[in-house]
Amino acid sequence: MSKIIDKLNIFKQCGKYDLPLWQCPQFLFLVMGVLIIASAILSYLIGTQYIEAPLTVALIVLALTVVLFIISYIIIKSFEKLAEAVRMKSRFIDITSHQLRSPLSNLQWITEMLESERMGDLEEDQMDYFRMAKENVTRMEKLVSDLVTVSRIQDEDLNFKPEAFSLEEVTRKVLADFKFFTSAEDVEIEIDVESDLPEVKTDPNQIKMVIENLLDNAIRYTDGGGRVRINISKKNDKVQFEIEDNGIGIPEDDQEYIFRKFFRSKNASKHQVRGTGLSLYIAKMIIEQSGGEIWFESEPGEGSTFWFTLPIN
Repeated sequence: MSKIIDKLNIFKQCGKYDLPLWQCPQFLFLVMGVLIIASAILSYLIGTQYIEAPLTVALIVLALTVVLFIISYIIIKSFEKLAEAVRMKSRFIDITSHQLRSPLSNLQWITEMLESERMGDLEEDQMDYFRMAKENVTRMEKLVSDLVTVSRIQDEDLNFKPEAFSLEEVTRKVLADFKFFTSAEDVEIEIDVESDLPEVKTDPNQIKMVIENLLDNAIRYTDGGGRVRINISKKNDKVQFEIEDNGIGIPEDDQEYIFRKFFRSKNASKHQVRGTGLSLYIAKMIIEQSGGEIWFESEPGEGSTFWFTLPIN
């Protein structure tokens, strides 16, 4: 009996899929049922105006109602299976990401220990293998971190801790962290900051992640010898961050999908640029939850410019 009651509890069923009410299959079925009944009543009233035999009208309306209910049931069951598949996929990603974090951290620690030669001297070819292992572990850690962030975004559990801070200071910290990467890729970084810039108010750690993602993309999609320019300025009641590169750009056909999860433009594969297709999706979600906006312009072969704004403290 309790199982039947649970089945009839629309709110409980919708909660299982982590979906808003208007996207829930059971709620949609209820709405469609009401619409079908209303359509049947309307059809009966119209039918009686043109068909003299009330029984014929009733049978036609009954047959139409049954057919519509069957079609609705089939469609809703398909939606339910899709919603369940999405729920299971999200759950799998969440569990797997968290389980991978510990072994990856251990691998990172081991490779750093071996690379430091504290366990004994290493030959040059052995050192190369450890550097390669360290690089791949770092890439996997970035992927796991992105997956965990995406999972938290979907669960609305980013755990924002708003505070007033200087966007310039956070940006310069990111640039300092990327100093080795920019040098290795032979990309010149320029930064221009408007004087007397007001502080913004949101979570500085989340914004640091956004800047890291945008800068990482700008460097990776810019050939060696290229340039990345950052400008931070005040625009009305917000602070605006702008990052421009002269890299490969984004094809016009791909631009409308660029903020979607796991999407990577065609030229990313062509130029063998590594990535997960999550960084821009994460950036967009964080900026929007911070009360700002994010947008871009890009010309294939000439580069891209990304902007975001944040509310002033």
